[in-house]
Amino acid sequence: MRCFYRGQGATEYLVLLAVVLIVALVSVALLGFFPGMASDAQETQSKTYWASASPIAIVEWGARNTMSDPAEFTVAFMRIKNTGNYPITITKILADGYSISQVWTGSYSPAANISDIYRLAPGEEMEIGRSPFFTPDPGSGNRRFFNFRTNAGGKSASVAYFNDIAAAYCARTQPYGALAVNNFGFEYTVTIEGQTITKKQVGAKPLAIKCTNAPYDW
Repeated sequence: MRCFYRGQGATEYLVLLAVVLIVALVSVALLGFFPGMASDAQETQSKTYWASASPIAIVEWGARNTMSDPAEFTVAFMRIKNTGNYPITITKILADGYSISQVWTGSYSPAANISDIYRLAPGEEMEIGRSPFFTPDPGSGNRRFFNFRTNAGGKSASVAYFNDIAAAYCARTQPYGALAVNNFGFEYTVTIEGQTITKKQVGAKPLAIKCTNAPYDW
């Protein structure tokens, strides 16, 4: 009789363990099924990583869809900070193996060299992406933004564009989704003891920005 009860207890334990595993698997499946839940978790992880990155941290960001034509654009806003010990000059923005060296300064022309604008002393912050799609708009001469463009005929990068590189783009209508970019980062130069060195900072975590509404067309 004792052996029967021991066997029964072991069986009940295995049944309970199976139930727990099934619940866990269902939870994971649901997180993958509902994009909003998954993007919230991804954005939280991405924010935590990029806010503490060095020497270039991203301390604030946003993303919006901006066009209604087939080649839609996602514009990202970022406030970056030099968390290092030396002045740096950002020369390029990197995304999934591609790079751009210029940003728009108000309309689709003229463009400005990133290296002419983004020179940060230790602790200094600057903004990329103050376009008319984010308020307040400081004026056309200070927008300094770049685009992730969909349906551009294959991966490439040109002046202030990343063509078809993002893993996910912002939608024009709800649910707006999330901008997701793998291997996002920066190329920069730093001068130490009179020697200028070019370095790259590529994120160990993808850039994942939950999108907001964009009521404007360019």
